[in-house]
Amino acid sequence: MAPGLVEPQYQPISTSNSTPTLKQASKPSNAHNYIPGRTTVQKYDDTYEYEDLRPHYPDITWPAYTEIPYIDKGQLGDPNFKNLLADASGVFDYNPKIGTEVHGVDLANLTDAQKNDLARLIATRGVVFFRDQKNFGIDEQRELGKYFGELHKHATTSVPTREGLEDVHVIFNGEESPDMRALFTPTFLWHSDVTYEKQPPSYTSLKVLTGPPRGGGGDTLWSSQYAAYDMLSPYMQKYLESLTALHSAELQAQGSRELGRTVRRKPVTTEHPVIRTNPVTGWKSVFFNPGFVTKIVGVPKTESNHIISLLTEIVATSPEVHARFQWRAGDVAFWDNRCTDHSATYGFAPHRRHAVRVAVRAERPYLDRESKSQEEELSERYAVPKALKDGSGVLNYND
Repeated sequence: MAPGLVEPQYQPISTSNSTPTLKQASKPSNAHNYIPGRTTVQKYDDTYEYEDLRPHYPDITWPAYTEIPYIDKGQLGDPNFKNLLADASGVFDYNPKIGTEVHGVDLANLTDAQKNDLARLIATRGVVFFRDQKNFGIDEQRELGKYFGELHKHATTSVPTREGLEDVHVIFNGEESPDMRALFTPTFLWHSDVTYEKQPPSYTSLKVLTGPPRGGGGDTLWSSQYAAYDMLSPYMQKYLESLTALHSAELQAQGSRELGRTVRRKPVTTEHPVIRTNPVTGWKSVFFNPGFVTKIVGVPKTESNHIISLLTEIVATSPEVHARFQWRAGDVAFWDNRCTDHSATYGFAPHRRHAVRVAVRAERPYLDRESKSQEEELSERYAVPKALKDGSGVLNYND
């Protein structure tokens, strides 16, 4: 919980067998101060702990990104994550497809072997959550990111006011922030970060510094693109494996210009495969998001629109491939942008929501046609039946 925030205080209701008198019954109840849908709002003053991490839009420009080598540390991790989980007091999955929460691990004090296991776990589970990381400040967050690779600098979003943190992305919604629902459709908010780059990010961490108290909104959802691939028929999988898509930064850059902000790097449009392979797991996944994909290459516009609509529906409206995280101050999420999409949720006004994100530039997306899917791999490894649709609407299972 953010410093100074106060959750509603609940007092137990008496279980006495005595019959209340008329005078007792008529007294106003003070058993609790619960108000449905409302939580106490913190009022901040000039002593705000994270003043140096408030959002800033510097008037600077950077050259275009050039391709760099990338070695994925997840490939060095133990398949059973024994180094990372040796210190864990608890670990559980949110659902079979995506999302794992680990307790008892201090992200600020990991060995290299534990960092490698962390990368492998993130690539395997899509997103991994750590609660109450008091020691994991922005400097530690950047250092851990740098272990995985070169940190990505965002061309349009805000950075901290403290100098030297231009590779940190600040998320800040203050008490007076406008209602963003007027600007975006719910499906459009689903995205994988900066997929228009030639080398989009892999491992990305987000730490919430200040947020609503529990029940105050501001959750984040992740969607597994491994699972999205497995939701498709074999025929659609094969078809999409033959296609590429255009991912564009133009709309994001134009929005910054309209607000009078500097676009720090010239916006790019990049062609990537619609299906890609993760180098750590070897699993195929859809590589698509409504936020940046503008066209499927080489097919008629109508066909492109329908493919985009189909994939958007799978990503955004399939609860079985989603993990939803309810933040508290100090919590950290680590996800793999290559195999997940994510979406913020609104409804946290008038609470302040302040977070910092660090992302790592990864390999250029590629497809290994001989790679397997998540379901294929787990079916073989654990003898779990694989679900197939027979076209009649009935779900059949084979070995």
